[in-house]
Amino acid sequence: MNRGSLKLGTGLLLTALLAVAPASADEEEELERLQSKLEELADVQKKVMVPMRDGIRLATDVYLPKGADAGLPAIFWRTPYNFNELSKSRIELAIRALEGGYGFVIQNERGKFFSEGEWEILGFPRTDGYDALDWISAQPWSNGKVGTIGCSSSAEWQLALAAMDHPAHAAMVPMASGAGIGRVGRFQEQGNWYRGGVYQMLFGTWLYGVQNTQRPRLPEGLPREDVVRLSRYFDLAPEMPEIDWSEKLEHLPLVTMMEEVEGPKGIYAEFIQRKPDDPAWFEGGLYQDDEPWGVPALWMNSWYDVSIGPNLELFNHVTTNAADPEVRDNQYVVIAPTPHCRFETDNKETIVGERNMGDVRFDYEGLTTRWFDHWLKGEKNGVLEQTPRVQYYSMGANRWRSSSTWPPERSEALTFYLASDGAANSLFGDGRLVSEPPTTDRPDRFTYDPMVPVPSLGGGVCCTGNAVEPGSFDQRGNEARHDVLVYTSEPLAEGIEVSGSIEVTLWVGSDARDTDFTVKLIDVEPDGAGYNLDETIQRVRYREGYDREAFMEPGQVYELEVSPMTTSAWIGAGHRIRIEVSSSNFPRFARNLNTGGDNWADSVPVVAHNVIHHSTDYPSQIRLPIVRGAE
Repeated sequence: MNRGSLKLGTGLLLTALLAVAPASADEEEELERLQSKLEELADVQKKVMVPMRDGIRLATDVYLPKGADAGLPAIFWRTPYNFNELSKSRIELAIRALEGGYGFVIQNERGKFFSEGEWEILGFPRTDGYDALDWISAQPWSNGKVGTIGCSSSAEWQLALAAMDHPAHAAMVPMASGAGIGRVGRFQEQGNWYRGGVYQMLFGTWLYGVQNTQRPRLPEGLPREDVVRLSRYFDLAPEMPEIDWSEKLEHLPLVTMMEEVEGPKGIYAEFIQRKPDDPAWFEGGLYQDDEPWGVPALWMNSWYDVSIGPNLELFNHVTTNAADPEVRDNQYVVIAPTPHCRFETDNKETIVGERNMGDVRFDYEGLTTRWFDHWLKGEKNGVLEQTPRVQYYSMGANRWRSSSTWPPERSEALTFYLASDGAANSLFGDGRLVSEPPTTDRPDRFTYDPMVPVPSLGGGVCCTGNAVEPGSFDQRGNEARHDVLVYTSEPLAEGIEVSGSIEVTLWVGSDARDTDFTVKLIDVEPDGAGYNLDETIQRVRYREGYDREAFMEPGQVYELEVSPMTTSAWIGAGHRIRIEVSSSNFPRFARNLNTGGDNWADSVPVVAHNVIHHSTDYPSQIRLPIVRGAE
């Protein structure tokens, strides 16, 4: 048995979750070579039907180094996606685990493909996930230690499992795992379903492809040998008709969108009707911040992901609140300047959207190897002592930085106040960011028509098909609109690093009972190009908390704390800081139809006339975390 180091590239995990394009002849040849290598290395047990506590069996493939019969730690990858026929990336992942001296276990969640039962988002981590670890650690080949790894759906279920503190769960590597977070600190997104109380449209497109519970099924209790035989003939993976999501996401009412695209029946219509504080959110597989945490974690996140704020909030929550000091002191995080799950690259320059981020390469493979070797094999390899607790990529400076905390040490708030002479509308208006609030209120006004929303342009978005591309883009096209308020600072005399949580307070009004306000943080280069760093939204009815609704009255002024943004960026000398304020960012976020009713059921919008106040009495502002001493 080879006791070498484990090599698990995070890029492989992303590829494994994506549709695979037809292979070229060279790719087919490479696939055959890898399959032959895997056969040489592995003893394989296909479609082991692992029983859960209620008797339902989950389809599981087990790969062991040939000849190994005891003392193996296990790497566990659990997924709602199809693995009946191994893709190139999955074969490579299995090979690297085997060469590292690990057993490699792949399992489908309940109700997916050859697994029995009914599916639920996150796959019942507290029961099925726990039972799977029971089964793995009890195998005669196991050393009793299991490490979990995955990106996106293969990571999100790990969070609730960590709350269970299973004795075999020795370490975890959750990547882009925000959709597993329900409520943490200042965020109550309920698995990224919401941001600031606003539905994030990605779930309609994601569920269309994943919610394939209406499908042919094998009879429950079928003997394993029959499952193995039938899996050679039938894949059980649907081929979903292609959808033009840039068009279909416009459908109203929201509750019937899945019917509009003739998608599978399932949870979409139920979930879209839930409010942010619905008790049902606290009964499923989401991790909530009143739960314990029992596992050392190596977190991997990225700035242009849908959930960077909650991810880092949870990292801080665990480092502060985990009861076990060994767990509390062994949380590490890496943050890349990339979109959802796109970590690894071999390129010396990486373009994210339209912006060159420079050389973003990082040794994810080496760090993951040492992490698991330490926790699952007991190797004294120095990974804990030699690895900074926080490693983050500062955009603009285009370099990796490290810190013992998030936000970094030496961080302090720099406040800019919104100001104008009442005409901040568009890039050509008079909106300004200033160091002191204006003495006189000259409010800015704009009209928000839900049928002509501000289009999403880049940002931390995932899974919306052809509707939105993630990343950093020049925002001047949107900033030419009259319904976008633009506030810009003077050119900076010296560069500053903005790293941490960006907080925004707006003083607002409207003639509608309810509306939304959006904010976008922009780095404006000397040539005028303005690149988005992060963006957010807040539904006004939730300004007093997500457990209540408070509607507006015409002519009144309301204080609105906007859901925080999170980033790290060096904004150089000569650059300017800008924020955009509007009421829509579609289709990343669902449009508020301004009726004050159930937004998911409404289809006839109300045009809202919205107001931003700024003065000493109404000090609308943005608070930036500045890291002193950064270069």
